[in-house]
Amino acid sequence: MDFMIGGMAAVGAGVFTNPLEVVKTRMQLQGELAARGQYTVHYKNIFSATYMIAKHDGILSLQAGLAPALWFQLVLNGTRLGAYQFLSDRGYTTDKNGKIVFYKSVIVGGLCGVLGGCTGSPLYLVKTHLQGQAAKEIAFGHQHNHEGTWKALKNIYKTQGVKGLFRGNFSSIPRTFVGSTSQLTSFDFCKQWLLKNPVFQNAPLTTAFTASMISGISISICMTPFDLIATRLYNQGVDANGKGLLYSSYLDCVVKIWKSEGFLGFYKGIGPSYVRLGPHTVLCLVFWDKLKDAYKKFSD
Repeated sequence: MDFMIGGMAAVGAGVFTNPLEVVKTRMQLQGELAARGQYTVHYKNIFSATYMIAKHDGILSLQAGLAPALWFQLVLNGTRLGAYQFLSDRGYTTDKNGKIVFYKSVIVGGLCGVLGGCTGSPLYLVKTHLQGQAAKEIAFGHQHNHEGTWKALKNIYKTQGVKGLFRGNFSSIPRTFVGSTSQLTSFDFCKQWLLKNPVFQNAPLTTAFTASMISGISISICMTPFDLIATRLYNQGVDANGKGLLYSSYLDCVVKIWKSEGFLGFYKGIGPSYVRLGPHTVLCLVFWDKLKDAYKKFSD
């Protein structure tokens, strides 16, 4: 049941935040391997990106990749949050007094995230491809031109096999480890700290909301560079042998981005990333908290 609760919470959050994921993906692909001033900036900020996407691709394109995104959230967070709750309930993140131990929370949260990310990698691959597809006037990055989720999965498997479905999977390991551990650790610590204040002791929803917003800041700062690298590796085109056309490896991707786009290149899309991750973290973790409470009451 822990796995189902975690997955349902993430799917509920994903419906509301997917348009921001589309904007973030487009901004991360904008000016790929090009220095500032050497490419046309179509997506200046969240608002201009939203406008440009709606104008050229249609307003429904702001929900591009929604199906694989929700399935990915179900698999990722069902596994991640379910496993974290399962291990947390058995004392793997706390000491003998029930207090959270930082290094234990970091390790457990990170490993649970990696497990979920690797399991749902094919869905993340297709999600990235669909969200990166754009009209010619505003397109950046490789355009895969998929016609839908299942056709995309079928075509990738047909041309590249199982290996193709898990292409870029290695990049999900640092992304999900850092993202998961920064989110869950900061959420747990913040929630525990807030509950020491009488104002929050009888306000579970306010406590979860506040802890989630702080957690959203933490995950945005920590995960954005790894998220951008993953987006680039998942989205790049491949040759007949399945080898990447732009990046030969994770390290090669990091070096090329650093040389061509500089340090700030790793933080492209951090604006929509937080605007997405803030509400997504709030909705996901609040839903998670409330669903757990409801299940406990039902069980009792």
